[in-house]
Formats: sequence, C-alpha cells, structure tokens
Amino acid sequence: MIANSRLNAYRIMWLFVLFDLPTNTKKEKKSAARFRKDLLRDGFTMMQYSVYTRHCASKESADVHVRRIKALLPNAGQVSIIQITDKQYGNIINYWGVKTKPLAEQPKQLELF
Repeated sequence: MIANSRLNAYRIMWLFVLFDLPTNTKKEKKSAARFRKDLLRDGFTMMQYSVYTRHCASKESADVHVRRIKALLPNAGQVSIIQITDKQYGNIINYWGVKTKPLAEQPKQLELF
C-alpha cells in the first residue's frame, strides 16, 4: 500500500493558472471577470487574485482542463498554465505576514485497487 501512495503522489496533478489581463476599459474588465468566473466554474480555487489552482486526479484529467482553459482565453493579456505533481505541491511553503500557514487540505481520492 505504501508503494501505491508514493506512486499516486506523482500521478495526481495540480494546475496553476497565472494571468495578467488588461482592465483599462469596461470591455477589458468584463472579459477579465468572465475569465475568473469561468475558472471558478471549472473547479479552480483562487490562491491569489490572478493565481488559480485546481486538483486533478491524473495527467489525463489535467489535460482536459488545460484544453478548457485554452477555449476560455481572453483576446488580450497573458495567461500561463503550470502543471505540477501532488508531491511537488506538498512542498509549497505559504507565508501570511511572517507566519507560515499550512496548505489547504487536499481532496480525498477514492482508490478501488
């Protein structure tokens, strides 16, 4: 069972969407707001104002969400997508002020085998 857990930490993926979208005009603000709302509808969580994360059970699942993001891209601005393993995600250190804060609890995954 330990080997399975170790392998899963490398199979489970996290997606990070980082973006810098223009908000100078009313149209640009609306486009940026729509992009954020679409990310939330697709199961992403806001980590910082222009950084959203999503847990994916596998690389294949992550690829599906990357394709969805590509379909939602606004006409202007920069959007970057980073994929990392669950093992790498577990090494993130967050600071709020001078104190560290643990990562949010990871979603539970049901394993049948």
